[in-house]
Amino acid sequence: MAEFELTASPSPEELAAITDALSAFNTGDVGPSDRRPLAILIRDADGKVTGGLSGFTAWGWLFVQMLYLPETLRGAGIAGRILAQAEKEAKARGCHGAWIDTFSPRALRAYLRRGYEVFGELEDFPQGRMRSFLRKKL
Repeated sequence: MAEFELTASPSPEELAAITDALSAFNTGDVGPSDRRPLAILIRDADGKVTGGLSGFTAWGWLFVQMLYLPETLRGAGIAGRILAQAEKEAKARGCHGAWIDTFSPRALRAYLRRGYEVFGELEDFPQGRMRSFLRKKL
């Protein structure tokens, strides 16, 4: 019989056991993911990373995990330029779609302007906000 342990501090090795097992299962079920990281870094004059985009491509999709712009760069269309660059690289990698999620109304408007469409929402995530999940055909 299996034992269950609830923990708020799993070790990296314990998490890897789950990740590795699920990855092996998925590869057997639907084929290899060809998961590859993708990042676009914003650097200041000193070379320090101050923002950018991080995500990955897998199974023909770009997933934008994080997109952050310093306050001084917001409102100048830079988010759109960064997304366009990530989408171009994703297409070069053979991707046919992109997805992202946000609970920021400002970011939601920016993604909609870039051609993303909402395909799902979670109310009160976080409390008082709507988390929107968006996709775009590349």
